[in-house]
Amino acid sequence: MVPGGSANVLARSLGISRDPVAATNQLIQLIDDYHRHQTWRRIGLIDCGEHWAVINAGMGVDAEVVAGVEAQRRKGVKVTPLRYWRVAVPVAVAFSRREPTLTLELPGRDPVPGVHFAWVSNTSPWTYSNNRPMVTNPGCTFESGLGVFAVTSMKLVPTLKLLSQILSKRPNPRAKQLIRDDDAPCLRLTSTGRPAASQFDGEYLGMRETMTFRAVPDLLPVAAPPAKTHPDLD
Repeated sequence: MVPGGSANVLARSLGISRDPVAATNQLIQLIDDYHRHQTWRRIGLIDCGEHWAVINAGMGVDAEVVAGVEAQRRKGVKVTPLRYWRVAVPVAVAFSRREPTLTLELPGRDPVPGVHFAWVSNTSPWTYSNNRPMVTNPGCTFESGLGVFAVTSMKLVPTLKLLSQILSKRPNPRAKQLIRDDDAPCLRLTSTGRPAASQFDGEYLGMRETMTFRAVPDLLPVAAPPAKTHPDLD
């Protein structure tokens, strides 16, 4: 791929230059390497049931933000990082005042009810604020299982502390209200009482009562540099 968007998360996560000319030269070299070694890098994907996701998926506040941003696009408004924040802040505030409806099920654990939202990621970072990476699951890679980041409280002060952690230079988010797994093989989210907004790769999927996400390893061959090894987390 040659990056041409505003965030280019997939290209950046794969180690491809953000500059289109540099990326083109990089990809030419990678294709030349393939002709010699006959080996592509292979990455996993997220099986969302109805769709494949490459970067991330989720239910709750992020999906409502995606829906809000898509509505802005339909009005002809240019979408920028600032525009995302302008949509995200009031959506998150309104969301925090609702009773949580989601139940999270992870293999080998008891179901966790009272979840406000859950983010499911396939790499880290999976989103940026301008050039600042927002890292929810630092141990998640295209070669691992799924990253799961879910909260059971959206009170202001704990939420701001959690936000500061995922924006820090050495992110390793931990909090009482946080359920986190950087290498989950699968998970299920169920919304009780009313359907919840859902999204995949920044595309609004609609309202769903339940979603199942599964990690499918080594599925997609890509022209990209080899995977970097992550240092052990503290």
